[in-house]
Amino acid sequence: MALPLKYSYRNALVRWRSTLATVLGIGLVVFVFVLLQSLAKGIEKSSGNTGDGRNVLIVRKGSTSESASLISRENYNELRYFEEIARTERGEPVIAADVLVLVNLPRRADGGEANVLVRGTTAQGRELRPQVGLVAGRWFQPGLREIVVSAKLARRFANFDLGGQVRAGNATFTVVGWLDGAGSAFDSECWMDADECRAVFERDMYSSFLARVPDAAAQSNLIARIEGDRRFKLKAEREVEYYRKQTMTAAPIKWLGGFLAVTMSIGAVFAAMNTMYAAVGARTREIGTLRVLGFRRRAVVGALLLEGAFLAFVGGALGCALAYYWNGYTTATMGFETFSEIVFQFTITPGLVAQGLVFAIAVGLLGTLLPALRASRLPVIAALKAV
Repeated sequence: MALPLKYSYRNALVRWRSTLATVLGIGLVVFVFVLLQSLAKGIEKSSGNTGDGRNVLIVRKGSTSESASLISRENYNELRYFEEIARTERGEPVIAADVLVLVNLPRRADGGEANVLVRGTTAQGRELRPQVGLVAGRWFQPGLREIVVSAKLARRFANFDLGGQVRAGNATFTVVGWLDGAGSAFDSECWMDADECRAVFERDMYSSFLARVPDAAAQSNLIARIEGDRRFKLKAEREVEYYRKQTMTAAPIKWLGGFLAVTMSIGAVFAAMNTMYAAVGARTREIGTLRVLGFRRRAVVGALLLEGAFLAFVGGALGCALAYYWNGYTTATMGFETFSEIVFQFTITPGLVAQGLVFAIAVGLLGTLLPALRASRLPVIAALKAV
C-alpha cells in the first residue's frame, strides 16, 4: 500500500511549532559545519591559486618553508647561469632571489599585534609572479626604504595606508603602493627590494630562488640537476606544487569543523528524536487510525522517515543559505608554516553545499528512525484508546 504522505504533509503544517524547531535546529548544525569547512577550503584555495607552472622554486634542503630557508649568495651566482633557466631577449637569466622576514606589526582594530611576512625580491620577482598586480600607488624603488603592502592586509594593520610609515626593527619604511595577489598566498605578504631587506634586517643569505624554465623538459632537468648536486644541498620543485603542499594550516580547521559538526549532530539527533517522540505521543490515535485504515507498519515507518528527512533537508538548505551569505568574506588566521598572518576568504563550493545537505538528511533519518519504529509497533487497539 502507498505511504500516507498526505498525512505527513498536513501534520507538518498543523504542528508548525515542532516543525519549525526541528528545521532550525538542524539548520544551525549545517550552518556551523559548512562555515567551518569553508574556512579550510579558503586556505586551500589561496595556496592552490599561487604559483606559475613554468617556475621552479629552490629552497634549502630540510626547510619547511621559504622563511625557514637560508641560501648563500654564492649559490645564486652559480645557479643563475644554468642553461636550463630561460633567458630574456637581452640574454639575462630569468631568476629572482628572495629574502623573507617576519615583522611584528600593530593591528588596526583591537590594538594587538601580529606577524606579517615581508618579501624582499630582486628585479625579476614581479615578472615571475604575473598574478600579483598593483591596485594603488606605485612599486618600490630599489635601494630605498619603500614597501608595497597587500591591499587586504592594509585593511587589517595600522600604518598601511599609502604614505604611511611602518616601523620594523631599527628602520622605518614608507608605504608606496598596495598589491593584489588575485586570491593567492601573496595577498598575505608585503614586498620590498631584496638588497635593502638584507641590509636592514642584517641577512647575509637569501631565503629562496625562483627560476623560469622554457619547457617541461628543462624544468625536469633543472630540478634533477639541483637536487643531484651535493655542493648545493638545495631542494627544487615546481612552484605550484610547493604552494599546494603549504596547506597544513587548513588541517586543524578541518578537524575542528568535523569535531564540532559531529558533536552538534549528536545533539541534533537527540533533539530530533525528542521532537519525533513527542510528535508520536501526540499522534498516537492518528497512527492507530492509519493502521485501522489498512496501512502497514512499514508504510507508517516510511512516512515518518520521509517526513524527518524532508524537514532535515529544509533545515540543511536553510543552513547552507545562511553560510553562503559569508561566501567571499575576507578573514585571517596564523599560518603554522610561517607563523604569520594568512589572509583568505570563506569559500563555499557546490561540493560543500552537497555535503551539508547529505549531512542534514542523515541527521534527520537517524533522529526519526527509533520514534518511527516505536510508532509502527503500537498495538492498534491501545493506539485507538489513547487520549
